[in-house]
Amino acid sequence: MTGSPTRTPQREAPEPLEGPVVATIVGGTIIWFVLFLVQLPFYGWFSDHGHTWWIWTCLAGAGLGLIGIWYVRGRDAALKRAAAEGSGPETPPGT
Repeated sequence: MTGSPTRTPQREAPEPLEGPVVATIVGGTIIWFVLFLVQLPFYGWFSDHGHTWWIWTCLAGAGLGLIGIWYVRGRDAALKRAAAEGSGPETPPGT
């Protein structure tokens, strides 16, 4: 063996999957917040057993989800703007 690394053939990247991104992020954020609220009454038990990080993880998930909602709504709006601008008459490149 010459010690040269084996190369795998390059392929084109697949198209990204598009779906209800905003709804997915909103749903996940709601789930994190509900989990936080459900665990909150049991804070004493979690504290006694050293598991309070479970509660704060749920709150952090809900907070990051709010940032995610803001982000994906902006992304979705930008994609719609780009699609609306691109739907006009096309001009050939170089003219």
